[in-house]
Amino acid sequence: MKIEHVVNFVVRFFDILLLTILVFDFGFITHEDYERPKLIGLAIIPLIIYVFNIYKYFFFKDSSKKKLALATSTLLAIILFSSIVVGLINRELGVFNALMIIRPVLEGGLIIYFLLRLMMMVRYIYNVYYNPAMMFVVSFFTIIMAGTFLLMLPSATTNGITFTNALFTSTSAVCVTGLTVVDTSSAFTSVGQFIIMGLIQIGGIGILTFTSFFAFFFRGSSSFKEGLNVKDFIAQDSLEDVLKTAMNIVNFTLVVEFIGAVFIYFSINDNSSITNKFFFSAFHAVSAFCNAGFSTFSANLADESIKFNYSLQWVIMLLIVFGGLGHHIAFNFALYIKRKFIMLTGGTLKERNIKIITLNTKIVVYTTLILIFGGWIFLFISEYYATLQEHTTLVGKLTTAAFNSITPRTAGFNTVDFTEMTVSSLLIIIFLMWIGGSPASTAGGIKTSTFAIATLNILSIAKGKTRIEVFGRRISSDSTGRAFAIICMSLILIGSGIVIILSFEPVGTDIMTVVFECFSAYSTVGLSLNYTPKFTENSKYVLIALMFLGRIGLMTLLMGMFRQMQHQRFYEYPKENILIN
Repeated sequence: MKIEHVVNFVVRFFDILLLTILVFDFGFITHEDYERPKLIGLAIIPLIIYVFNIYKYFFFKDSSKKKLALATSTLLAIILFSSIVVGLINRELGVFNALMIIRPVLEGGLIIYFLLRLMMMVRYIYNVYYNPAMMFVVSFFTIIMAGTFLLMLPSATTNGITFTNALFTSTSAVCVTGLTVVDTSSAFTSVGQFIIMGLIQIGGIGILTFTSFFAFFFRGSSSFKEGLNVKDFIAQDSLEDVLKTAMNIVNFTLVVEFIGAVFIYFSINDNSSITNKFFFSAFHAVSAFCNAGFSTFSANLADESIKFNYSLQWVIMLLIVFGGLGHHIAFNFALYIKRKFIMLTGGTLKERNIKIITLNTKIVVYTTLILIFGGWIFLFISEYYATLQEHTTLVGKLTTAAFNSITPRTAGFNTVDFTEMTVSSLLIIIFLMWIGGSPASTAGGIKTSTFAIATLNILSIAKGKTRIEVFGRRISSDSTGRAFAIICMSLILIGSGIVIILSFEPVGTDIMTVVFECFSAYSTVGLSLNYTPKFTENSKYVLIALMFLGRIGLMTLLMGMFRQMQHQRFYEYPKENILIN
């Protein structure tokens, strides 16, 4: 057996051993007699793995393995060095007490280490099995199952949790939905809430994007297959700079979330009912930008302590909109501003006549603005004498109406009790949930561009045109056909879910409630009429399926099952029109 195989085997063995200790450290309350060997293991095993990675860097011949070994050993060196510094500062307390103090440093660093290892494992699978659509589906399923296991750990919950409820919560977090069957505030400990926040972050950005980020960051290059895997899911038109774009997406997300967390912190700084303001700010910034809708309050943002905090609500709304528009729109506007700045400062551009603001950006932005302001006006009028009555000021009423117009697309936060809304308002919210956000964003639904193309197609047919023309551009027939397929599949899936759940639920169950929950699940919104925890076990699994299919898109699943194949056309059948309407 080659020495390289032996070294790799030893490293994997210690990885598994270290991961086991870390899981027990986080997930189980162990007897105090086991604390000392557990902490020693957390300190010694990373050192052993570090030594083997140094050996791999100097003696392995494969350049890609040498780069990965260097990146891994550098990360472990930082973790170990930070731990040693903290330990030396507190050396007078004794070895065991010093280990207890450096424990959070070790745990945090090792979580990052195993995240890197996970991404490298996914990258290896790319090279072995090439099917971008199925990889996208399987990656989400894997993270959901891992999240389910983590949420079932004893230290993650206050009184335990069933497999079904853990699976539902994990699916809702990874699919950035926000529907809950247990109270996030009381059912989960700080460890459990941290796990949920991590699942939201991974699910919002996408594991493929994370993988590409780590590949670019630690190795500076990628394979051709990796580019193909990521290209479609980050809305990149070509393979050029695909991995760089993935890296920019992660950076953009983290920067926006950090800025959002800072504003949230200052908006709640004088709120005494929030004990850990830092975690509250970080959790809600991630949840808002990823359009997840999870909150650490039992009543969500309708909690009495923040219900009338309008500055907080505007920060949340801006994060939702940024996440719902997606990186593609943000980067497009950034390029436009950059070119304008160069021109204003007297700089020269090689290509002055190229349109920077793309047709996709225009359609998405205009559709988003129409839906936001249209829903805002309608809900302000329809809810003025209903849920808006408790807000005594005009600013409060306008803010609440705006929030209720933005959150269905597809964030899931609520500042009012939706069971008290008028029927007309609920129907409008269902409509907004169904449309959702924009492509290549953290939002769900059929997407704004799909709805816009379908609407433009109706107008074109009514005018007797054979093609869709807008903003001086012609929309391809492929886009029109795909939009039609997505709309049909969404209605079929939601309708099937409604029928199946009604057959599982007791006779007399309110149909509007089931319809609302199914649209919310498929569109990964998370708004509820407070009925989700009351569903039977079978109905919960139907909602889980709707959330999963809504997040990955049935079109993606079908593409993975029936690989797209190019067929050379040697003939064409005679064309014949079908009688419609």
